[in-house]
Amino acid sequence: MEFFRIAFDLVVGLLGLLVLTKILGKTQITQITPFDFISALVLGELVGNAVYDQKIGVLQILFSIIVWGVLIYVIELITQKVRRTRPFLEGKPTIIIHQGKIIKEHLKKNKLDFNQLQHLLRAKDVFSIREVEYAILETDGSISVLKKSKYDPPTRQDYNMAEQKVRLPITLVSDGILIQENLEESGFTEAWLHSELKNQGVATYKDLLIAEWHEEEGLYVQEF
Repeated sequence: MEFFRIAFDLVVGLLGLLVLTKILGKTQITQITPFDFISALVLGELVGNAVYDQKIGVLQILFSIIVWGVLIYVIELITQKVRRTRPFLEGKPTIIIHQGKIIKEHLKKNKLDFNQLQHLLRAKDVFSIREVEYAILETDGSISVLKKSKYDPPTRQDYNMAEQKVRLPITLVSDGILIQENLEESGFTEAWLHSELKNQGVATYKDLLIAEWHEEEGLYVQEF
């Protein structure tokens, strides 16, 4: 009976956290600021401790999630409406390379050593400090890089080339499962897909790891 109670509390807690995440938005996951990190830890602890405390039931778990969620939501509203609160609650970006020169004081202030800086730069395909004109440490710990012009890849505009329309590839099959809405959005039918697969020697889309459609390049498939 005790295991059933724990399992039930875990399910309720998980569902509550999922709903709360949907309400608060994707930034709680993709752009974690120090405040977001603390709030996520506390929220997880509230649910985790409640699950293994026999005196706490489902109502108390949901109440904790709701109250904490309301607090986070109110603080998010405050940061949106009152600009002055953002540096304190969310932090602010810091320039760590200015006109090709590393600002050691800013590295030290943000507890960032040179090896960590190199790691962040490599994640942006920068393997030498000499390539960087400006680098900004963002509030979520990532880094934004502006290269020196001679290291920046040339664009079509640099060569006075005509613009080309950018088209987004559409995944039609993933892990052997047909994504019906994508197929319909592309203006195709299952009969068309079967015909295309037959031309490429594939018996059925269930044999595919992925099938991707691009307007200019056609259908790309890869089997399991």
